[in-house]
Amino acid sequence: MARQLDYPAMQRIFARFRDLEPEPKGELDHVNAYTLLVAVALSAQATDVGVNRATRNLFPIADTPQKMLDLGEEGLIEHIRTIGLYRNKAKNVIRLSQLLIERFGGEVPSSRAALQSLPGVGRKTANVVLNMWFRMPAQAVDTHIFRVGNRTGIAPGKDETAVERAIEDNVPAEYQQHAHHWLILHGRYICTARKPRCTVCPISAECQYEEKTT
Repeated sequence: MARQLDYPAMQRIFARFRDLEPEPKGELDHVNAYTLLVAVALSAQATDVGVNRATRNLFPIADTPQKMLDLGEEGLIEHIRTIGLYRNKAKNVIRLSQLLIERFGGEVPSSRAALQSLPGVGRKTANVVLNMWFRMPAQAVDTHIFRVGNRTGIAPGKDETAVERAIEDNVPAEYQQHAHHWLILHGRYICTARKPRCTVCPISAECQYEEKTT
């Protein structure tokens, strides 16, 4: 685990991220808060590409909780059976759709606690929805962000909660909104798991990783 970078280094890193991609976007397709919630719930242990392929024909016919209930669990399964754990995910999506109607008037709540009360919605899923839809500086830590945070010294931590807290505590305030997307995209395309692309890394000068590739 790398040591925590100091504030000037963090400023330089995130200024560089901003210069390269001022408005980073998530890669899960969605049309509203509900479809974003469903897409993120489906993405657990699956790729964004795979989820987008499955939801391409799903969301045009089921973009509200009621429409999803009308489709039904078996109908949903027909659309998402290419995604891992699709049966359990289908049960969760149908149940969370029912609870959204019963508890929240069919609307996706903007509270982390409320979101986490829904089946299949953990802290990471809730944070993605809060960040992407409600524009809150919530930090959803996945495997990419965990790796980048610990390798670089941007947000070292022994578990996802510790990395999330390190981002909240150490990333300069003006970069908090987009920190999640900058870090996940960096981990997905540059600071990859097996062989990081250090020679083209825009933050290599600040990175604490001792085994940089050449």
